[in-house]
Amino acid sequence: MGQPVREYLLTLCVTAAVTYLLTGPVRKFAIAAGAVPEIRARDVHREPTPRLGGIAMFGGLCAGLLVAAHLTNLKSVFETNEPRALLSGAALIWILGVLDDKWGVDALVKLGGQMIAAGVMVLQGLTILYLPVPGIGTVALTPMQGTLLTVALVVITINAVNFVDGLDGLASGMVCIAAAAFFMYTYRLWFGYGIEAAAPATLFSVVLMGMCLGFLPHNMHPARIFMGDSGSMLIGLVMAAGAVSLTGQVDPDLLNQKAGGLREATHAMVPVYIPLLLPLTIIAVPVADLILAIVRRTWKGQSPFAADRGHLHHRLLEIGHSHSRAVLIMYFWSALIAFGAVAYSANDASMWIVLGIVLLSAVGLVLLLLPRFTPRAPLWAERLVPPRYRRVVRAVAGTAAPAAEAADGAAGEAAGEERRLAVPAGIHGATAIGDRSRFVDRRKAGSHH
Repeated sequence: MGQPVREYLLTLCVTAAVTYLLTGPVRKFAIAAGAVPEIRARDVHREPTPRLGGIAMFGGLCAGLLVAAHLTNLKSVFETNEPRALLSGAALIWILGVLDDKWGVDALVKLGGQMIAAGVMVLQGLTILYLPVPGIGTVALTPMQGTLLTVALVVITINAVNFVDGLDGLASGMVCIAAAAFFMYTYRLWFGYGIEAAAPATLFSVVLMGMCLGFLPHNMHPARIFMGDSGSMLIGLVMAAGAVSLTGQVDPDLLNQKAGGLREATHAMVPVYIPLLLPLTIIAVPVADLILAIVRRTWKGQSPFAADRGHLHHRLLEIGHSHSRAVLIMYFWSALIAFGAVAYSANDASMWIVLGIVLLSAVGLVLLLLPRFTPRAPLWAERLVPPRYRRVVRAVAGTAAPAAEAADGAAGEAAGEERRLAVPAGIHGATAIGDRSRFVDRRKAGSHH
């Protein structure tokens, strides 16, 4: 068990490292190539930011697959056509995304390109052969049915990921969380139950994690580069490939034998249905937001396609959530759904799992309803956390230096030697560096008049 874990960890680290190291040069290339679109009315970032981050992510994908092909326990995956099918479809969708990031591509052309990429994967064997239907059993699909279902799943997943890519680090973080949960489940099927058909999906999920983890440091708020359609469509296709590989290749009857009974197999099979539903869960909130936007615009007499600032991420920012906090809230819900399903499949005490999910949902609602609450780290740990979680302290004229403040912060506050300055909340959150500095300057200017 230890050797496969080390090989997967090596594949993850190589993929993440290559993606991370390539992102810097790709950013310079994007600026030189002019792939820096102007800020639109509905955008939440304040400075023009280059795209084409998908170039670095595609490099990480190739590096991860190349390393895995030479590892003892993973090279057997490459005896099948699935890795080749994934790489072919990923190359097509990546080229389409790069063209869209640089020059813009019509929506119908992009849809056609997505269907072609999915069709290429189907032609090379990455397709759904049968479906596990609860209460009925395994249902074999005809080639036409399998092709249509596979193409539909790939297109839905690609557009779901593309649609949630509205905040810095949102899409890559949510996909990384889903891939981590998916890896835990597929690894358990392969090495726990000995089902070799789960091997490609396990490899795809760990490579997907590496792509997202390597890109996240450059994409967290404030983002230095966006993944663009070249990145969002790419990780959506890799995610769909893992879903197709697992759902369409793992035989439920074999899992029934390995699990030791129908009841155990029912618990183990729960996340097998999740890959078909996971794209819908990711896109559920954006689709609801889209429907509300259409109703809102038509009610005002505007065109349904007119851009505005009434989307979900705009509302989260306007009610007081900072940019990072809004992203973390969405991370929370994504992790709750993905890891809750995996926990349910691995534990027979399903009632306790359900109760735990309900409890965590209540915690998420509380966090959602407290937008202006910002946790603060203790003084001794301030250097270990981002600046937004540190105490904002400014010394009054004639007081001790910041070093003395760190040594005796509580006594200084009690004596009135130091004070905290309030930070105004706005559309970009209560912790925006720009807003804070301007506010402090106004306070200082006012004290001189």
